[in-house]
Amino acid sequence: MGTAWQIDTVEPLPSDVREAIAARVEAFDRTYSRFRDDSLVTRIASTAGTFAFPDDAAELFELYRRLYEATDGAVTPLVGRTLESLGYDRGYSLQRSAVTAPVPRWEDSLAWDGHELQTVRPLVLDVGAAGKGYLVDIVGRLLDAAGIDTFVIDASGDILHRGGTAIRVGLEHPLDATRAIGVVGLAGASLCASASNRRAWGDGLHHIIDPTTGLPTERVVAAWAIAPTALVADGLATALFLAEPARLAEFFEFDFVRMFSDGRVERSAHLNGELFV
Repeated sequence: MGTAWQIDTVEPLPSDVREAIAARVEAFDRTYSRFRDDSLVTRIASTAGTFAFPDDAAELFELYRRLYEATDGAVTPLVGRTLESLGYDRGYSLQRSAVTAPVPRWEDSLAWDGHELQTVRPLVLDVGAAGKGYLVDIVGRLLDAAGIDTFVIDASGDILHRGGTAIRVGLEHPLDATRAIGVVGLAGASLCASASNRRAWGDGLHHIIDPTTGLPTERVVAAWAIAPTALVADGLATALFLAEPARLAEFFEFDFVRMFSDGRVERSAHLNGELFV
């Protein structure tokens, strides 16, 4: 997934559970990675057609459909070609093309029936806005199925907590990794973060794209969302860069913190935590 993961449990994970997790992560990567030659997403980028996805893909695409509606098209899995043209490509060239590829509209480009994706032309899908969070949920379900009901999964800022005592999580300052802008409590839920200083390259180039401009966002520099699942929390952490919390609250139940480029910080009214800025 391009980042470090950590799973904390009361007892060491049995070898069969570790193997099942590794195999499931590999299968997920082989489906959704746009950085692998052998992935399904890479095939979709090379030709139009009808593509069968794993059964659990329905949950991911449904979340994207809801986010697409809630943000008036701003959160979309169709930003991949734009990211490539900005330098965030398979070879990590980090070199911006002379022309930035526009972000196609969902309704003009693909149809999803819950099992298969039909495309009208080659498309570069990028599920980075919610995919890592969804994989956190999938790994959590594997732990549940193995009878492990107390754990913390930390996928480099996408955290899922189950059972046991609540934990306190620091919110890393997006401009200074040695500082926290606050601390929140987390129990039986997920906290996911997104920041423009992560996966950033060049002058003002980072991975959160505004489809209306085809360029990285500028107003918000970091966002955190707390929701029952990591899938939803991860998607909302990106959506908070592109839409107002009140609009998102029409579709989802969540708490949030977000920080603006001018240093202002905004939080939800019932956030379980404290801010230092």
